[in-house]
Amino acid sequence: MTTATPAAPPQAVPPDRSPSSGRETKPRRKLTPYWLLLPGIAWLVVFFAVPMVYQASTSLQTGSLEAGFKVTWHISTYWDALVEYKWHFVRSFSYAAIATVLCLAVGYPLAYTIAFKANRRWRNVILILVIAPFFTSFLIRTLAWKTILSDGGPVVGALNTLHVLDVTNALGLTSGDRVLATPLAVVCGLTYNFLPFMILPLYTSLERIDPRLHEAAGDLYARPFTTFRKVTFPISLPGVVAGTLLTFIPASGDYINAQLLGSPSEQMVGNGIQKQFLNVLDYPTAAALSFILMALILGMVTVYMRKAGTEELV
Repeated sequence: MTTATPAAPPQAVPPDRSPSSGRETKPRRKLTPYWLLLPGIAWLVVFFAVPMVYQASTSLQTGSLEAGFKVTWHISTYWDALVEYKWHFVRSFSYAAIATVLCLAVGYPLAYTIAFKANRRWRNVILILVIAPFFTSFLIRTLAWKTILSDGGPVVGALNTLHVLDVTNALGLTSGDRVLATPLAVVCGLTYNFLPFMILPLYTSLERIDPRLHEAAGDLYARPFTTFRKVTFPISLPGVVAGTLLTFIPASGDYINAQLLGSPSEQMVGNGIQKQFLNVLDYPTAAALSFILMALILGMVTVYMRKAGTEELV
């Protein structure tokens, strides 16, 4: 005769693991990231997407300020703007490229010194000095360069004494014995104003490098230059890419430096956009120039990113 074993009592389900509780909390957890993204998305829609659509509509309009502008899908405005301002685009990208190279040449040694050679106290002091120009208006900083590069100033006198202007005259960067109102003045202004945008990403990338990698390279009898070429520079390449992009992109669309430090023959595409918007009041041409500039920069950045072979930006 067999005895029946009593059935085990049902186990209580914890409140937080109950089916009803799971159905309530799981959708909330899935929606939380989207709720956090909502303010940023709203900001981009209101202040980026909507103005972009409005600018695209403006670029396809015809008319005048008195009679009004209407969308007529006048696509030839883009071609006319590109033909009329082709040399403005050439100057914009040339000046921006030269300024970016100069910022990299000046900024990399400084960022390297801050990251590896300076102690903590001096590191903070140098970083504050790098960021300090941001506390002054962009316009005031550029006007200061107008005084620095004036014809009777010590900078021009020193360049004349050292015969540096003879070299820059041969390169077409200056004219005669003056620097102001020349391409060199515009490049100097761009380099100074956007130099912090190069130094900070470089420092961030270099500061992440483990010093033991340098010690290991020394243990393998690598010279300092070899260590820099084989270890330091390849690891800091994301900072180089980020710094060059942060410098080149705003420098290409800048118009303050060319307006204050250059002459009409050194004007960039930003000056053309400003002229069409504020002086000529030809809004379709100004909008078309803006879109052409964005498209060219986007294309160059895409090619540059693929050639650089890195996607990790700092």
